[in-house]
Amino acid sequence: MTLTPSDFPHDVAAVREATDRLLVSVSKLDDAAIGEPSLLPGWTRGHVLAHLARNADALGNLLTWARTDVRTPMYASAEARERDIEQGADRPLAAQLEDLRETAARFDAAMEELPEARRAFEVEMRNGVVERADRLPLRRLAELELHHVDLGVGHTVDQLSPAFIDRELDFLSAIKFAGHPDLPPLELRADDGRRWRTGRTATGPDAAAAPLVVTGSAADLVGWLTGRGDHAKLDSHGCVLPAVPPL
Repeated sequence: MTLTPSDFPHDVAAVREATDRLLVSVSKLDDAAIGEPSLLPGWTRGHVLAHLARNADALGNLLTWARTDVRTPMYASAEARERDIEQGADRPLAAQLEDLRETAARFDAAMEELPEARRAFEVEMRNGVVERADRLPLRRLAELELHHVDLGVGHTVDQLSPAFIDRELDFLSAIKFAGHPDLPPLELRADDGRRWRTGRTATGPDAAAAPLVVTGSAADLVGWLTGRGDHAKLDSHGCVLPAVPPL
């Protein structure tokens, strides 16, 4: 399946809606809950929230780069990124919420300020991946939706919107894991009959071998590929379900 084309206005609106849902969930917590473990190993809920705030500014930097043509990296350095998350993790709920709201507003302004003529401009993300500016809202949407799940506040993969699930499956199969050397050739089959190919490209004697087929709901496939959700709901047709490399 080919990657779904960018729909910048739709993605901008989806980011706003996901941000509002996240803020509602976080506002129901208290200071003690912020310090409790999240569903991400080694991170508290405070770590997740600090990361989300810093990610908003980081992606906003890339939108500024696209708008001005002045190279503006996501983070000053990998060390600075980690330090900022650690320093922000232990803040009380009120400070976390204020940071989330302020950084979300800055990212929203950066999306609004990006001229249509600059949306195809390519920028470099922190891991060296080159991305079009008009796909940065979708990148932010994935951060919001998946880390909302990671907070462990009752928001599950099954509750993610079908539109997001479809876009994320397209992204994971066509970009994130396409040709990945640590993932065998896969054919993902949704219950509704749709199919995606991803994983490493078979070469040599293995070129004609059939890919490993994994079947399930689109949401369960996203849950597996992102390290979230119940993998037991998937059918790998008698084969061992492979480990998916971390995002």
